[in-house]
This record gives sequence, structure tokens and C-alpha cells, in this order.
Amino acid sequence: MTFNTETTGVYPIAPTPFLPDGGVDYDSLDRLIDFYRECGSSGVTILGIMGEAAKLEPEESREIARRVISRAGMPVVVGVSAPGFAAMRALARDAMDFGAAGVMVAPAPHLRTDEQILGYFEQAVETIGADTPWALQDYPLTLTVQMSVPVIAQIMRAHPSCVMLKEEDWPGLEKIGALRRMIKEDKLRRFSILTANGGLFLDFEPGRGSDGAMTGYAFPDMLVDLHNLNVARDREAAHDLFDAHLPLIRYEQQPGVGLAVRKHVLMRRGLIAHDGLRKPGPKLSAAGQAEVAYLLQRLARKDERAAV
Repeated sequence: MTFNTETTGVYPIAPTPFLPDGGVDYDSLDRLIDFYRECGSSGVTILGIMGEAAKLEPEESREIARRVISRAGMPVVVGVSAPGFAAMRALARDAMDFGAAGVMVAPAPHLRTDEQILGYFEQAVETIGADTPWALQDYPLTLTVQMSVPVIAQIMRAHPSCVMLKEEDWPGLEKIGALRRMIKEDKLRRFSILTANGGLFLDFEPGRGSDGAMTGYAFPDMLVDLHNLNVARDREAAHDLFDAHLPLIRYEQQPGVGLAVRKHVLMRRGLIAHDGLRKPGPKLSAAGQAEVAYLLQRLARKDERAAV
């Protein structure tokens, strides 16, 4: 299950499906993972922010990791970010023992200075093991931690086990371009860059040097098609496909309610049985559901997959 500095393609961020009583819906999880594989995903990422990892019991996280890794048939990256390193160590160790391709680590929200950030990741690598491949998550919009290009470069130089940057600054176009220039000028080693932000900037990120997407848009099959068009250098077709989906992508990115929107669309597509978030979490209002239905109706004129 290769996960390294040359990784490309689409790694959907999987939500955690829940039953109406709040329990994990493992049948829906199986169905979702099967769909990711069948639509051509390069891998899958679980237990991230979108996976509501912070709301899970440790044993639930462990069982989700075990179940997905045994079923996926493709590389699985497991989010192991936690308030304390003991929990990070336990989940990372279990995930790798189950056969995960690697893990993902985000900076703790309390970090403010460059020295704090660098010290945190030094300790994090000691915690998960220097031989564990990992992705660095750069998500200042939610995590409130600002990692500059020089800081990211310093992390990459200090930790060869960091094989990927999950770049989701808002937007991250200039950051991606700056890092790729450093690599081209032999000032920095090569590492994979996959991008997120719900896909909002996927129209231009490949041109800046991204290797693909690691995001959770409710049409991962569209993300695969978009990646393939970019690989084929069919820029006009790629932009046409992206433009058709952009209104729904934008709607999914609403702060607070965005995951509820995404789960609702996945439910309408038949990929999960229920669209609820684990409490505490917002519900999509009747007005919101009607707006999603309208967006899907309009999208279906250009992409029949939206006719749900």
C-alpha cells in the first residue's frame, strides 16, 4: 500500500456515518469505502476533521481504522491528531499494525510561534515513530495555526518520514507554487502535495504543482475524473467539469453546516443511510435541503450523476 513522496491522485476524506441513535453505521461505512475504490480513488483518508474524529471513542476510532484498512484494497491514511501524544501514539501504532499506508498529523491549535510549531512536530514524529510515513496537514482556517513556507520547508528537511503536505490554506496557490519552486531549485526535497478546501481551488491547484486532491466533496467520482483530465492536460474539459460542480462545492463549504450538507448529498446518492452528525452538530434545515435539491437538479443537466 504505497504512500510516499511520489503519491498522486485522489484520496477522498471519508466522513464517519452514524445511525440515528448516534452509533457508528458500519454498513454505510463499508458501502462508502467500496464506492471510493470502485470510482477509481488512489486511496482514502479516514478519521480526519470531516470524519468527526474528535467525537469518537478511542475504541471506535480503532475499529473504524481496522475495518476500513481490511476492506479498502487501496492505501489508507489515518488521521491521528489528538490533544495528547498518548492517544496519538496508540492510534498510530494500531493503524500501522492493521496495515495503514501512513498517518496524518495536524498542528495543535494552541501553537503560535514558529519555534512551537517545529518543536511540536519533532515530538510528534518521536511519538508515531520516525519510520511511519505521514502527511502534514496545513489548515489554518480551522486550526488557527499559520505555517509559513519556510516553516513547512524546515519540517520537511527535519523529518524525511513526512512524505506529503495536505495543503488547505485559503487559498494555498501561492504557497504551493513557492514550495514547488524550492524543489525545482534543489533547495528542498521532493514531497507529494494533495489539496483540500472541499475542492474550491482544484481548478488552478494542479497548474501550481499539486499532485491531486485529498478532500471530501460528495462527488469523489467527479474528483477522479477531474484529476484524470488534468493529467491528460485537457484544461478546458477540466475547467468545464469543475465549473459545473462549483455551486454545490461552494454550498458544501459553508462554515458550521458544511458537513451536514455533504452527508445529506451522500445520503441522497445512496452511499450512506443517514445524514446525521454525532452530537453536538448542526442539522440541515428544510430550506437547506430544498436548496441542495435545486443545486443537484441544475447540476444534473451537465452531469447525470447528480440526478438523485
